[in-house]
Amino acid sequence: MTPFVAHELSLHGQSVTYRTAGSGPVLLLLHGITNSSETWEPAVGPLADRFRIIAPDLLGHGHSATPRGDYSLGAHASGVRDLLSALDVDRATVVGHSLGGGIAMQFAYQFPERCERLVLVSSGGLGREVHLLLRAAALPGADWVLPLLTSRGARGLGNGIKATLRLGRIAPSADVEVLTSGFGSLDNAGSRSAFLHTVRSVIDTHGQRVSAQDRLHLAAVLPTLIVWGEQDSIIPADHGRAAHDAMPGSRLELFPGAGHMPHHQDPERFAAVLADFCSTTEAATLTADHWRP
Repeated sequence: MTPFVAHELSLHGQSVTYRTAGSGPVLLLLHGITNSSETWEPAVGPLADRFRIIAPDLLGHGHSATPRGDYSLGAHASGVRDLLSALDVDRATVVGHSLGGGIAMQFAYQFPERCERLVLVSSGGLGREVHLLLRAAALPGADWVLPLLTSRGARGLGNGIKATLRLGRIAPSADVEVLTSGFGSLDNAGSRSAFLHTVRSVIDTHGQRVSAQDRLHLAAVLPTLIVWGEQDSIIPADHGRAAHDAMPGSRLELFPGAGHMPHHQDPERFAAVLADFCSTTEAATLTADHWRP
């Protein structure tokens, strides 16, 4: 099994954990909300043979710090830029899943000189619809309810949520696990606060409120791959199809039978698609002020 090694460093006084594997051109892997760098582990083996993988735990997630501060897409993108600078990495192919997809797009917009390619996996920021449970986190009362739902005394709640979602056909089995394990990870005040601030920066009670739709045409000069599970119940696959239509020259890969985590449900295909995309496209070489005109 390929080692996916955890490291820790301090950025602006905050502890940041990141994982690395392999050597070669850099793949920067950005996870989704309530997740961590470990989400990429199923696909690391085949990718590490050809790439240097850098996968951070975003602030407020995993083993990184949970400071009181800015959890917007722009702040996360700046934090990722600072991590790359600390590791003496100038440029990377940026891969983002769910929330990480929104961060990846923001990163490409803020720091085009550092982005060689863009890969969006079941990405946020491409449409309004998002799962009911994430919209519920934007409700005012969520601040009070969340500690009760994630306390040790409420561990059985996860099974109740799973049963309700399955009976109501609100999510397929794999996506139920994503939702319940994600909420289950919010077991301390810091992680819960970070989660709520992150959710509310991109979602309200009506759905996703941050959209990249007005900038998708910029992908004409940035090689872009879109990967989605056809059965995704958290962020619909139609978002990926619409983004592909709006992004000139982009490549769309739909995974039949997969939900919100195609890189988990078919990691070998995911790794093969990603490696092929990198080998058949030329890395963009943009300047820091590329988007100014």
